[in-house]
Amino acid sequence: MFRFIEAEKANFPIKLMCEVLEVSKAGFYAWRRHPPSPRAQHDAVILERIRCIHKDSRQTYGAPRIHFELQDEHGISCSRKRFARLMAAAGIRGCCRRRRHWTTRRDDTAAPAADLLERDFSVDAPNKRWVADITYVRTWAGFLYVSFVLDLFSRRVVGWSMRDDLKTELVLDALNMAIENRRPDPGLVHHSDQGCQYTSLAFGKRLRESGIVSSMGSVGDAFDNAAAESFIATLKSELLHRYSWPTRLDAELAIFDFVEVFYNRKRRHTTIRTISPAEFERRWLRRARQRLICQAVDGLRNRGKPSPPRCAGRRSPWCTGHYAGGRSRPCVSARLAKLAASIAGEATGESAVVLPVGPRPPGGTRSRRARSQYRRCDRRGPRASACVRRARGRRRRPRPIANGGLVAGFCQR
Repeated sequence: MFRFIEAEKANFPIKLMCEVLEVSKAGFYAWRRHPPSPRAQHDAVILERIRCIHKDSRQTYGAPRIHFELQDEHGISCSRKRFARLMAAAGIRGCCRRRRHWTTRRDDTAAPAADLLERDFSVDAPNKRWVADITYVRTWAGFLYVSFVLDLFSRRVVGWSMRDDLKTELVLDALNMAIENRRPDPGLVHHSDQGCQYTSLAFGKRLRESGIVSSMGSVGDAFDNAAAESFIATLKSELLHRYSWPTRLDAELAIFDFVEVFYNRKRRHTTIRTISPAEFERRWLRRARQRLICQAVDGLRNRGKPSPPRCAGRRSPWCTGHYAGGRSRPCVSARLAKLAASIAGEATGESAVVLPVGPRPPGGTRSRRARSQYRRCDRRGPRASACVRRARGRRRRPRPIANGGLVAGFCQR
């Protein structure tokens, strides 16, 4: 009420508006003199962050994704309903989906492949299951058809192609791009609908040459290819239904920018822990590299013997050492760490990150009593691990390697 009176005081008398709205004139002037409350000031700060995030997301994020973005990137912890209230008051909203239209045309003379997924879209590693589909884009110059290949592990678009017709080359180009980008091992499952492009002889021949197994859903059932349909709905609601393009080239540039710049690298996906597909694959690769380094170190140290109990995998990402024979010793030497890192780098196709570690500086940040307890713990044999933790204030830090060698971030299982 008072905000309305403040906005219209140049057009109508304040006393008249207070009488019509049944509020007191003294209350209006008291509201003008009163400063904003701390909660109102905090709401203004949050609203400004919401506007920035909504703009960076190309005006596609709603309250749930903005809530995750503010928590992860800005450290603001509030309820999602508070964000929704502020967005509704400011007129900020995400994209909504429309009703879809059917574009699949089945070839009755072709024999479709069996459904190997059976609506199970869960994968534990990349390049094991791909899904593919076709959609269309309206332009002023006519229709533009888009084919894509999606990796079910990270929901990343690994291959795509665009043409002005629905020939088999449309899906062949998308498949060739996915194979070139990912180079999958034989046995990968390619799932699609029973469109005539996917049941053609040329497409089946290309799958067999690459060692890819074909899988197709049933006729007229979008749930058999729900992951691909979900991406199409996202593409249409966040891009295609919001803009129009004079030519097919303009539409191709817009789709390329959405897929490669925004969807694969920035857009948060609720299926993969509300992070982007690129970040999800990066985190998985880091964990896989650490597991490979641990396996390589075990094989080099034990030479086929059963591995001894390890303490580093449960305590810290650094190797702190285990205790045998009543004295402490580091788990690996510098030479063994470098060899294991090189083996893991060759196995993953990337160079392992090797971190230089020097000897502990004298004194450090610990107190004199903690340093004396730490020196005594070095001579206590099996009880050294617990003593070190007590001396460090229960902060589980790794012990350094005495020779100042190289350690390659392994032992985090």
